Amino acid sequence: MVSRFPVSNEFISLRDAMDRLLADSFVGTPLRGVWASSSNGSAKMSLPLDVYATDNEVVIIAAAPGLRAEDIEISINQGTITLNGKTPNVAQSEEAKNATWYLHELPHGGFSRSITLPIDIDAANADATFDQGILRLRLPKAEKAKPRQITVRVITNEPEADAIEAGR
Repeated sequence: MVSRFPVSNEFISLRDAMDRLLADSFVGTPLRGVWASSSNGSAKMSLPLDVYATDNEVVIIAAAPGLRAEDIEISINQGTITLNGKTPNVAQSEEAKNATWYLHELPHGGFSRSITLPIDIDAANADATFDQGILRLRLPKAEKAKPRQITVRVITNEPEADAIEAGR
């Protein structure tokens, strides 16, 4: 029998099966891009991003709740910006030792998020700030990528205008 879903010997919980069904059925669910199930039952975090450009710069804003600035690595290579890091597992914290867990859904583990920009940037002058779980990365546009104003000259084919211009 042909099945739409791949068959494996791996155990899958009813909850994971329902999560997959909902994720496959409803495009645009609120948390679809934030957490992705991994095979060991933990959730893998994917940083949600906002990206916009002004005349002078590109700004990337990432929501990174529970992280510190030193937990995030930023690299730029040929117009691709990559954010890497690791979210700690609160179940392994000192505070949670010998605790009885009833629910453990917070995402933990490594994350990586890359975005390729359609314009050239000046990576040497990039600036990153981190405040209350929000990373703001400012990437100045390269001079050749910035918008320019071009003055329009008037050309006349009238002999009088040409004579006046020549007599200046």
